[in-house]
Amino acid sequence: MTAPTLPGLASAAPTPAAAPRPGSRAARMALPRSVDVLKEVAAEYGVCVRPLAMRRTDLDTGLTEVIDLPCGATREDKCAPCAKKNRQLRQAQIREGWHRDDEPLPPPEPATEEQSSLILFRAHLEFSRDEASRACQWDQVEDLDEAIREVEEAIAAEGLRGRVAPPHATVDEDQGDDDTGPRRKRSTRRRQDAPELPRRKVEPRTVGRTYTAADGATYRPSMWLTLTLDSYGPVRPDGTPLNPDRYDYRRAAWDAVHFPRLLDRFWQNLRRCEGWNVQYAGCVEPQRRLAPHAHFAIRGTIPRDILRTVAAATYHQVWWPAVDVQRYTVERPPVWDEDASAWVDPDTRQPLTTWTEALDAIDAEPVHVVRFGAQVDARGVMPGTEDAERTIRYVTKYITKHAGDVHKATTDRQRTHLDRLWRELRVTPCTDRCANWLLYGVQPKKAHAKLKPGRCKGKVHQRDTLGIGGRRILISRDWSGKTLSDHKHDVRAWVRVLLGVTVGLDGVDDQGATVEPVRHAWELARPDDPDVPAMAHRLLRSISERARWRSELLAAKDRAAQLPEKNASTTEADDKTGEGL
Repeated sequence: MTAPTLPGLASAAPTPAAAPRPGSRAARMALPRSVDVLKEVAAEYGVCVRPLAMRRTDLDTGLTEVIDLPCGATREDKCAPCAKKNRQLRQAQIREGWHRDDEPLPPPEPATEEQSSLILFRAHLEFSRDEASRACQWDQVEDLDEAIREVEEAIAAEGLRGRVAPPHATVDEDQGDDDTGPRRKRSTRRRQDAPELPRRKVEPRTVGRTYTAADGATYRPSMWLTLTLDSYGPVRPDGTPLNPDRYDYRRAAWDAVHFPRLLDRFWQNLRRCEGWNVQYAGCVEPQRRLAPHAHFAIRGTIPRDILRTVAAATYHQVWWPAVDVQRYTVERPPVWDEDASAWVDPDTRQPLTTWTEALDAIDAEPVHVVRFGAQVDARGVMPGTEDAERTIRYVTKYITKHAGDVHKATTDRQRTHLDRLWRELRVTPCTDRCANWLLYGVQPKKAHAKLKPGRCKGKVHQRDTLGIGGRRILISRDWSGKTLSDHKHDVRAWVRVLLGVTVGLDGVDDQGATVEPVRHAWELARPDDPDVPAMAHRLLRSISERARWRSELLAAKDRAAQLPEKNASTTEADDKTGEGL
């Protein structure tokens, strides 16, 4: 029961804050800063807020000018306009390749007579070099190697892709190679605890099936897929473990480091199981529990049972030395011995186990096995629907953020969970040359004195990555048949056509005629150079230029939209005139 308030002591209603006195410090601090408004306007018009000042010199006339180039950042905490452009470009790439009904890449053209003649001449040189090598005629071998290099350059200039054969290693290169021993082989037999998968010959096609409805209409749907890792313990809705002491942080760190290899295995198994070259485009991002998972747009349709079966049968084995016991710490690491050229124990001065010796001591079981979890989400998506656009936005939702910024830690429990995972990632080896191997008494491959145990510079050890050290955007090679540079060129070409520009950046006019290119020399300008304007002046100039471009582009769009209406009205008038005649 609440005690009654005494008369005269009732709490008064909160009075609204009075406006600060004009001219006071509070009034001045309430005004927005012009620099912040400048950056906001720059972001509104898509202007890079930290451009690179490049000095361009015309080699014909000697004219020098400073040009601002966008930084091209992919994270919005560095440059939000550039990150937004990159996200839109990725969305265009996914949209163009998702629901294709034809192959993105045409077959290679047949070889010309000149190309075939060069390959035949290269074969004669290889035969002559082999004979000279057998006869120990090393002077002739050097002459033939020089001739082979010239022929290889001629083959590349003729328009053939790739190398005909790998280059021959010289005697000095053979002596300097550390991997001169026999190649280490591991058994390729599948694990007994993994289900078997059917294997079919992969057809050279990337387009999915076409379905026919009862009314005769044809459909070619595609799919959206989500793959997650296994559980490391029960978690709360906020992603933190119910029992942190029983949560397997070590396995979570190892799974995060090797998650890209597991994804590669999945697509290999899926293509072999389905029998056609399945194409995908997706993004890797952390879950709320901070474990990585992946969203993919798949061209064509695959039965959900097949996807779940392939996910359950996919695994990746890590054949590395054992890391059960951490023998050293970051505060007390092993030391480098200059005389022995090896890392040694700080007390006994005994050399640590070399990488080759550690691999020889591996038993029949790998040190770690990465698997997917039981949760596999898949659904069909029809082309040209709002669901397709919403899915594309969802796949690219977090590509402008760091992995550690996707889910902000707002409570002490979430911060503790993040700290424990990060501490485990700091001591987890990332590659065979990682400095963290020294903490477990093993010298990494090609060890040297500059290694810092427990302070490897790999991306997986950083707090912002959460163990996702590889590429977060994963797009198959035959998805759209284009690179990001090709998609940028398509956007520029569309803008030039809409604005009616005759000469583009590639030196080709609308009629296909080649324009004489202007030779320029580029160099990075220093901020303190006298010809480099202040950053604020450069941003103001870029905003004005971008505003005029936007006005011209919108006007061109309006003209293009009105043009079909005029054509339609003109055609209708012509038809009426024809009827009158």
